Amino acid sequence: MKFTSRRLLRAFVAVGVLTLTGAFATLGASAQTPAAKDAARPTIVLVHGAFAESSSWDGVIRKLQAQHFPVIAAANPLRGVKSDAAEIASLVDSVKGPVVLVGHSYGGMVIAEAARDRPQVKGLVFVAAFAPEAGESAGALAGKFPGSTLGPALAPPVALAGGGRDLYILQDRFHDQFAADVPAKAAQLMAATQRPIAEAALGEAASAAAWKTVPSWFVYGDGDRNIPPAAQAFMAARAKSVKTVVVKGASHVVMTSHPDTVARLIAEAANH
Repeated sequence: MKFTSRRLLRAFVAVGVLTLTGAFATLGASAQTPAAKDAARPTIVLVHGAFAESSSWDGVIRKLQAQHFPVIAAANPLRGVKSDAAEIASLVDSVKGPVVLVGHSYGGMVIAEAARDRPQVKGLVFVAAFAPEAGESAGALAGKFPGSTLGPALAPPVALAGGGRDLYILQDRFHDQFAADVPAKAAQLMAATQRPIAEAALGEAASAAAWKTVPSWFVYGDGDRNIPPAAQAFMAARAKSVKTVVVKGASHVVMTSHPDTVARLIAEAANH
């Protein structure tokens, strides 16, 4: 009996040890899974366009960070397609792991160029943005279809000391032209902090169209007064967009007025 009891006791102890070991292994695996998953997430690089700046992405950034995506809101120089793309490309090269490039407005010109020959860029998201073919400029694409009212809303060009001219939107026209679905007080602040674009940048032709080799997603508002919605629909179809979202009544700054929708599409692109 004693021998049998000892054998039973040893068996119970062995089972207990195995059970505890399994439990700790399960806990260890569950503790590591979120960190490993976060480490594998692409970095989202957001590129603002003309007459905007990095804070225009604030709502989108909050949504993406809540999902544990690493995010960088790049400072777009707005000086010229090639030079701006070189700046963003350098930033992309500094990031470890995969990247999703997101461009707003003129920023679409920049990401379409910056992603060229960069296999770490796994997706492009065009947010009320230009998606040019090589040889096309932002100005030409904006005028390809009727509907843009940007020209009359621009202030007289500002001559620069080193040559060239900068363009701004008149502050008293900014709300209606650029951000009609943003509260007036917020639009007033955006008007005061807008970043000018070099006039020549809008006429500079793209030399690359990365959307031909990199999957792309599009989102824009049907109330956009800068880039006609028809032009954006044309570019999305031409790029064979994985998914295109049209936000009813949204202005040119759809990422500011509808951050949930834009962040959701970016996350879809990142998880694709």
